Amino acid sequence: MKEIQNLIEADLDDFIQLRHDIHEHPELAFNETRTSDKVAQLLQEWGYQVERGIGGTGLVAQLKLGDSPKSIGIRADMDALPIHEESGVGYSSTHEGKMHACGHDGHTTILLAAAKALATRKTFNGTVNLIFQPAEEFGRPNSGAARMIADGLFDKFPCDAVFGMHNMPGHPQGQLHFHDGWMMASSDVVTITVKGVGGHGAKPHNTKDPIVAASSIVMALQTIVARNVNPLDSAVVTVGMFHAGVANNVIPEQAELKLTVRCFKPEIRQLLKERIVAVAKAQAESFNVVAEIDYQFGYAPVFNTSKETQFARQVARLVVAEEEIVDQTEPLAGSEDFSFMLEKCPGCYLFIGNGLKESDAASGYDLHNPHYDFNDKNIAIGATYWVTLAEQFLK
Repeated sequence: MKEIQNLIEADLDDFIQLRHDIHEHPELAFNETRTSDKVAQLLQEWGYQVERGIGGTGLVAQLKLGDSPKSIGIRADMDALPIHEESGVGYSSTHEGKMHACGHDGHTTILLAAAKALATRKTFNGTVNLIFQPAEEFGRPNSGAARMIADGLFDKFPCDAVFGMHNMPGHPQGQLHFHDGWMMASSDVVTITVKGVGGHGAKPHNTKDPIVAASSIVMALQTIVARNVNPLDSAVVTVGMFHAGVANNVIPEQAELKLTVRCFKPEIRQLLKERIVAVAKAQAESFNVVAEIDYQFGYAPVFNTSKETQFARQVARLVVAEEEIVDQTEPLAGSEDFSFMLEKCPGCYLFIGNGLKESDAASGYDLHNPHYDFNDKNIAIGATYWVTLAEQFLK
């Protein structure tokens, strides 16, 4: 596929400048107006039919060639994070408190570079749907992917398969990682409010202490993964926030816990909900207080279908050397709203190594880190991969 790579590399300096421009102007969830404008303008110049306003600031660019009914979807995310940048790069964020700390500027650029090459080569038979998604970092069920789907994404632009890619610091730059089945975890948010009776710290017998009860709940929650989840399955129940009280000599009226809950299988997800609710209520009752539980399902787990993942691996072997491919990488407890697209359409989500910290400077910092930066060396590799994938799928 050297011909494809050479075509992309001929414009590589322009795409690196484009990536840096997007990086300088980060936009948060559902506010990606400048980015969306720039993406749409370029795609229209290259001959794509572009529909905007899908899921807010999202858009889909479509290119049809030949008479085949077959279609493919490729997705890139566009939003940034509310992080103050400390990377020190010359194209650092000009928007205070906003930063492309997850590499979505790179993902968008990779897909744009692929879009231009696909439109130039015109060597496929079928339909290419390029999905530029807002608000992947939204962190709630009505994220960018969910809103695009609700706006008729796959009704207006049906896809036989859909694919996505994310950069991954800590792995060698350009290395491609695949995983059959459950690849990334679900991400749910739980708020437990423990309500008691406040009073003087010197007279605890006249109160119903929510802090003691909530502390017992924290400890009891640790038994759920250890004693209710099959040891061969994975799950995480983390209490990340515990708020209660304002003074050392006052027992407060209530205490509040916030949890993140993660797992890979729907049946484990339901089990965790049932046990967390039951444990919290039972512990509270034993202390003569009340626990109210607000349990919010967030992103679903990412499930890669076997046929599409195997196809994606085969394409990788046309693009990079064998030693640059990890056939079955370890799953991650992080979450991704591409999962919602995979619930509607078969497909595969893959990783591309962003570099090692000791050799790639800012590119090696972990995601969501103020020092992080996307590795520009991945633009040519990622775009070559997308072009090859689309052309092979629509051969």
